This record gives sequence, structure tokens and C-alpha cells, in this order.
Amino acid sequence: MSTKIEAAAAVPSASKRRIPPELNIFLVLIGIALVYEVLGWIFIGQSFLMNPQRLTIMILQVSVIGIIAVGVTQVIITGGIDLSSGSVVGMTAMIAASVAQSSTWARALYPSLTDLPAIVPISLGLGIGLLTGFINGQLIARTKIPPFIATLGMMVSARGVASWYTKGQPVSGLTDQFNFIGTGIWPVVIFLVVALIFHIALRYTRYGKFTYAIGANVQAARVSGINVEAHLVKVYAIAGMLAGLAGVVTAARAQTAQAGMGVMYELDAIAATVIGGTSLTGGVGRITGTVIGTVILGVMTSGFTFLRVDAYYQQIVKGLIIIAAVVVDVYRQKKRKTV
Repeated sequence: MSTKIEAAAAVPSASKRRIPPELNIFLVLIGIALVYEVLGWIFIGQSFLMNPQRLTIMILQVSVIGIIAVGVTQVIITGGIDLSSGSVVGMTAMIAASVAQSSTWARALYPSLTDLPAIVPISLGLGIGLLTGFINGQLIARTKIPPFIATLGMMVSARGVASWYTKGQPVSGLTDQFNFIGTGIWPVVIFLVVALIFHIALRYTRYGKFTYAIGANVQAARVSGINVEAHLVKVYAIAGMLAGLAGVVTAARAQTAQAGMGVMYELDAIAATVIGGTSLTGGVGRITGTVIGTVILGVMTSGFTFLRVDAYYQQIVKGLIIIAAVVVDVYRQKKRKTV
């Protein structure tokens, strides 16, 4: 049976291509960075790449998006989509921060639950994210609701919970122990560790083979003996848990939590995933590509700011790049089928 499963799974490692697909994406990253470097000297009279502070801020900014994108990548590989991750970030940030407050803060939401060890709010945030992802998975796998609709509903509901939880008031006065995970380079470390874990899981475990198999051909995967419904629930639960982790890191970085946190993060995560080479038709994608795609997104945003491009134009260009990435993916899929 394992032979059938491996045949059904379009695992990239089985490809006969000599050049890793990530290399092309990495070359795009280098090209974009060099373009900004040249434009910087022409229009600003400064170097884009030779500014360590700018690059550090850029990497820190994309780390949260990257954590979400790792989960979104797995969902898209199965042929699904997750529009709820940004709202889950806001919801988990609010709830986790509410039990991470210090007793020195006069307006603690739960005065009897102050000065708790950081593991408590972190675990709570992960658990709530896991629960929302589990609900998404159950709706999609058991009721056959399209992923777009199921996660769109969760997106609206989670944002509503985030606003309702404190009636729109921010949660502040967080403990230093909790805030520590958002300081310095820690958000980047968390992102890279998460990426490494799921890179290994997708490439070298049954979990990864099943994920690729479902995205490549769900009927073939079912015939091969894969419990498709149970695995989809698992994938969406993991994506929700990573969105919860992103919410915890976001609150720790800001040292406060607000209901509006995470707005549009889901689209940035999808953009990073698609730019990184994951196919929206399912069955194709790598975490390494997503990491590079996340950095590309960060370089683009930082470069636009560096060149003082208006934020409205930034959104327009970002949308065009996403469309271009999808067009390239469609062309690549047609070429693969022809071959």
C-alpha cells in the first residue's frame, strides 16, 4: 500500500529536475534586492543592502508572516485555502495577553490570574489556534463545505471574538517573561525552527506523503488507503496552531494586544506561499520555497518604504506580483501535464 501512496503523492524530492525549484526563487530574491540597491543609489543616494538596521527590521517584520505561511503552505498543498489565519492572530493575541498581565498593572483583565508563567499564555494561544484550525478542518472534511467558505466564516467569527473579548479595549501590562519571546532575534528563531520542523515533516514522514498525495489526486489518495478526512483535519489544525503561535509572538513583540492585530496577514501569508512556488492547485510546494517567498515579500515591502513609495501603490504592486506568481504557476502546471 505504501508504494501506491508514494505514487499518488507528487513529492518534489522525486522530481528528476537537477536544479532545485527553490534556486529560481532565490535568484528572483537576489534580483529584486539588486534592483532596490540600484534604485536606492539613483533616487535616494543610499544603499539598500548595506544597512544592517533596515535588514534586521525587515526580517523581524516578516517572521510572523512566515510562521503563518508555514501552516498555509501545508493547507494549499492539500488543495485547500485558509483565510482565517489573520483573524486567529488577533483573537489569540487578545486571549493569550489577558492571562499574561503583570500584577503591577492596575487594570488587569483577570486580577487573580496575573504573573503567571509565560508557558500558560503561550499554551493557551496555541490551544485556541489549534481549536479554530480543528473546527475549520471538521467543517471542510465532514460537511464538505468549500475551504474558501469555511475559513471565510472563521475569519469573520474570530475577528468578532477578538473585538468582543474586551469590548474593543487593548490588553497591556504584560509580564517581562512573556514579552521576552518577542524581543531581539527570537521571533526569527521561532520562525526558522517552525520552518525546519515542518520541512522535515513534509519531506521525510508519512504526514508529508499523505499531504502531497491528497493535493495531487484526492481520489487516488483515498484508494491508496489514506483517511483523507482525518488528515485534512490534522493539516488545518496545525495551520490554526501556527496562527495561534503567530498571535502570541505578535502580542509579545508589541508588548500589548489589540483586536485589530493580524489584519490582512492571511493574504500576506498566501502571497509568500505562492511566490515561494506552492501551487494553488495542490500537490506541489516546499517549506524552503515558502521561507524564500516570505523574505521576498519582506524585501519588497522594505524596498518600497526605502524608496518612499506610497502605501497605496505598494498594495497595487503586491497584488500584481501575486497575480504574476499564479500565472507562472498555471503555465508551469500546463507544461508539466504536457510533458
